[in-house]
Amino acid sequence: MPQAGVTTNVAALTAVVNEVVGDFSTVGEYLLRFDMDSLRHCPYAVGHVTLMASFEEKVPKPLAGGGESLEVSICPRTILKKIVRETKENLGVEFIVGFESEFVLLSSTNPPCAVNSGGWCMASSFDTGKQGQQVLDEIAEAVQGSGIELQMFHAEAALGQYEIVTGPLPPLEAVDALVQTRQIIFNIACKHGLRATFAPHFNLDGTACHTHISPHTRSAVQEPSTTSPHLDHLQSTFLAGLLDHLHSVQAYTQPLSPSYKRVRDGVWSGGSWIAWGVDNRDCPIRLCNARLPRSRNFEVRCVDGLANPYLSLAAIIAAGVLGVKHRKESGMLDCSGDKTPGDMSEAERQERGITRRMALTREEARDSLMNDESMKEVMGKDGVEAFLAVNEVAEGVFSRGTERDQAKRLVESF
Repeated sequence: MPQAGVTTNVAALTAVVNEVVGDFSTVGEYLLRFDMDSLRHCPYAVGHVTLMASFEEKVPKPLAGGGESLEVSICPRTILKKIVRETKENLGVEFIVGFESEFVLLSSTNPPCAVNSGGWCMASSFDTGKQGQQVLDEIAEAVQGSGIELQMFHAEAALGQYEIVTGPLPPLEAVDALVQTRQIIFNIACKHGLRATFAPHFNLDGTACHTHISPHTRSAVQEPSTTSPHLDHLQSTFLAGLLDHLHSVQAYTQPLSPSYKRVRDGVWSGGSWIAWGVDNRDCPIRLCNARLPRSRNFEVRCVDGLANPYLSLAAIIAAGVLGVKHRKESGMLDCSGDKTPGDMSEAERQERGITRRMALTREEARDSLMNDESMKEVMGKDGVEAFLAVNEVAEGVFSRGTERDQAKRLVESF
């Protein structure tokens, strides 16, 4: 049965701004297939709706193992769908995902100038009549008006910084809702003569896209973890895979050099050591609601607004699934005491099994992904190759010019 869609040049997936990447072709077309289940009302534009789409081949392509497929192996949305589908089919594991959208409201982009000087959860950021209050009220109404659950919004720590927290959904639906939420934020800020930016760092404190994920099965009873009283076996093995492959995951979740200005200790950005802890915001993996099994989830803190959200979530799931598949539990102890990993001595870290730093540069994360055969297998080698090629060109585009030029380009693009 025919489905709705439009055609587009194949370069749509492998071009950065106006630059074609590497040896990828510009000849041919894909079909951009609409996902009618993603249709949402667009409150900021009367008479409009939004819907998401996946790239498909116009003509079925033969598969190496026989048969044919319309799937485009380098489509980010398709990569996420495939990993989620195969994980459910092969392991019986499903996921619930939620996002925190941090952003900064700017009155100017050259140089970047925040709308106010409020601090974390300060009431003054919402004083009646202030631009921040007007914009956030309208954003909150629009998020709910488009059918997305709004759990909370508040002022964040940086100048002009706010956060929107939306409700949990299955992975694909969660990312679709995140994209819709970002478009709402961009457009309503623009309506008020402001620029909203999700850039992780320019001349202000860091901005992130913390990703909450909870793996589960249909079984009512879960095997207990042998290494942590806070986790069941599924959660423990998922955590182990995520910790083992975190460098490779960073290539997707922190894709450009500005991302790594947040990889430091003592600023609640996830720290610089590969570690996890109950409610520890200076670990890249925070365990939330540890004592409530039905709402327990992992918060992945090393994610920012430069990442393609379909690919970043796919990478997080892929890494965790590798741990589940091999039934490998982490020997790393919970880091939930008075000290963060950055404050500990070498001996204290060793005692807890904390032995590796996060990738501290984009190049280090890319090298890890290129040498991580297990991750490439789950993510799809064609998709990894395309991502790395596009990422290399994007780094060149966003590192040109002076520091002021780079900041302007970053906040006007993300």
